[in-house]
Amino acid sequence: MKQCIGYDDTADRDRLEERIAQDQRNERCVRRAVWLMALLSALAIAGLCYAAVFLEDFPQNKSHSIILRIFAALGLGSLISLLSFGGLGVVYRKALDRRREECRRLATNLLESRLGKPRTMALPEVVKGTGDYHAVQPAGAAANNDLTI
Repeated sequence: MKQCIGYDDTADRDRLEERIAQDQRNERCVRRAVWLMALLSALAIAGLCYAAVFLEDFPQNKSHSIILRIFAALGLGSLISLLSFGGLGVVYRKALDRRREECRRLATNLLESRLGKPRTMALPEVVKGTGDYHAVQPAGAAANNDLTI
């Protein structure tokens, strides 16, 4: 699509390409942040599991409470950030989809201005009969009652 609108030499195309590139960078950045938060969440869960399995007197021992609080805070913070970045990723994806739709519209306008309006082909109408679908022939065509689709 970018190659197609490359033939257009208007300011709209330049602005659209710039906005698409910015939206792609934003989405890529948010995707990386989501992966980082998922990694940190997994690290926090692994730390809590390690403490539960390998530390002796796990719930009663007060000397390990700082480590547990650190892992719990890391896990909670990364999960909240993961949800936030996920929502932001959805917003950026929708914005990129809108830009791509604008790109399609610009390409269509460019092709129509250079080649003219496309011809539309008349498709046969299909109506529901008594269980079978029958083709309805356009006006002026010879009737053929044996034709079923």
